[in-house]
Amino acid sequence: MNIENIKIEKIIRTNRKSVALQITERATLIVRAPRKMKNCEIFHIISRHKKWIEKKIEEVKTAIPAPKQFVEGEKFLYLGKFYPLKIVTGQNVPLKFDNAFLLSQNVLTDAKNIFSAWYKYQAKKLIPERVEYYSQKHNFKYNKINITNAKKRWGSCSSKGNLNFSWYLIMAPIAVIDYVIIHELVHLIEKNHSKNFWKKVEQLMPDYKKYHLWLKEHKYMLTL
Repeated sequence: MNIENIKIEKIIRTNRKSVALQITERATLIVRAPRKMKNCEIFHIISRHKKWIEKKIEEVKTAIPAPKQFVEGEKFLYLGKFYPLKIVTGQNVPLKFDNAFLLSQNVLTDAKNIFSAWYKYQAKKLIPERVEYYSQKHNFKYNKINITNAKKRWGSCSSKGNLNFSWYLIMAPIAVIDYVIIHELVHLIEKNHSKNFWKKVEQLMPDYKKYHLWLKEHKYMLTL
């Protein structure tokens, strides 16, 4: 078996019946395996899927975005689509959006903070609206909504019924945002990721798996 070039971050053993291979955003491999499966069997499976694993690892390595330069023509993500940046003069606000991001030339030195504030403002408008829509539609009762700066945890639900969402979500497609919202709303009644939890999520969003997968595969893009 030839797996020496594959970095195995960890092997997680549970009561599952099959092996799952996950490539992380760090370009490492996480293996989820049945509790009683021998290491030699796991390594054999990894060896059989070596080409696929190496391909996925290479995709992750090449997909890691470079830091934003805030230059003319650079693309920025908003609601699942990329829009170009245009540097403009004579604009009375730092940043405007009109099928492109229009950034005032005299604020270039503070561009990252200005973009962050703009994204956060949009998230504070859109996400509570979507939460309220699904809450009323499915009769969920929550306490309050917080928009956070979290970079890896897209949403959470506290024991007091507070819902927290990262403003970085505003870069994702609206259906993905809705999935995260439904996910956290269901946590109001199902506190863990049990079968009942996922069953309820599927009842409310039958195609949730493709949005869950989108977030898993594209999370590296939701950054600034």
